[in-house]
Amino acid sequence: MKPEQTFDFHIRKTWIQIFKMYNELVTEQGLTTSLGMALLNIDIKNGTRSTALGPKMGMESTSLSRLLKTMDKQGLIIKESDPNDKRSVVLKLTKTGIEKRNVARSVVLKFNQTVAEEIGEERTKDFLITMEDIHKVIEKLRASAE
Repeated sequence: MKPEQTFDFHIRKTWIQIFKMYNELVTEQGLTTSLGMALLNIDIKNGTRSTALGPKMGMESTSLSRLLKTMDKQGLIIKESDPNDKRSVVLKLTKTGIEKRNVARSVVLKFNQTVAEEIGEERTKDFLITMEDIHKVIEKLRASAE
C-alpha cells in the first residue's frame, strides 16, 4: 500500500498544513500554534489544572512544561494553587492571555467557517462523523494492545 492510500498519511499531511497556516497567521501577534492551542484549552473563567491540560492537547509533560514556562514568561498565564488540592496548580489566563486567546480563537473560527462554507453542511457533518469513527477505532486498537 502506498502512503497516499493510508488514512494517517492524509491526516498527518493536513494537520501539518493547518499547523503551518496557523503559525503564519498568528506569528505577527507574538503567538505560535502551540501557544494558541494551549490558550484555547484553558478555561477562561475557572482556569484549568495543569495536569488536565496535557491530555486535552495530546502533549507529553516535558513538552507541556516548556510551553507553560514560555507562557508564564510572556505573561499569558498565572499559576495558582488548586483550592481543592493544594498539591495541584491551576492555570489562569491573564488579561494579555485572554487577548491572545481571542486572536487564536478568531483564526480558528475563520478557518473552520471557511472550510465549512467551501465543503458544505452535509460534507462537514460526514467529515466530523468519520473523524469520530476513526477516533473510536484508535481507542479500540489501543485497548486491545494493553
